[in-house]
Amino acid sequence: MDAKQQELLNRITIQPGLMGGRPTIRRLRFPVSDILELLSTGMSEAEILEQHPILELEDIQAALLYALLKVKTQKPRISAGLCDPTGNRTPVSSVK
Repeated sequence: MDAKQQELLNRITIQPGLMGGRPTIRRLRFPVSDILELLSTGMSEAEILEQHPILELEDIQAALLYALLKVKTQKPRISAGLCDPTGNRTPVSSVK
C-alpha cells in the first residue's frame, strides 16, 4: 500500500459509539456504506459532493478503497450448490 492509499484510509474511522460502530468518513455521521450506495445508484462524484457539501472528493475515493480492500480480504463463502450459466443453483447432490 502506498502513502496516498494510506492517507485515504486514514479518513475512514470506526468508533463504537458512532453510527453503531460502522465505518464512517472523518468521524462524521456519514457512513462509508452511504457513499457506496450513492455511487451504486449512478450518482457522479460531482453530484454527491454537490448534494453533500460536508464531503470531499478524497472521502469518496477513501470509501471506494476501503470497500475494495474489504472485498479483497474477505474469505470466499463455500456454496452448497453450483451455478449454471444462467446463474440458477443446482444442488450438489443432483450434479452427475
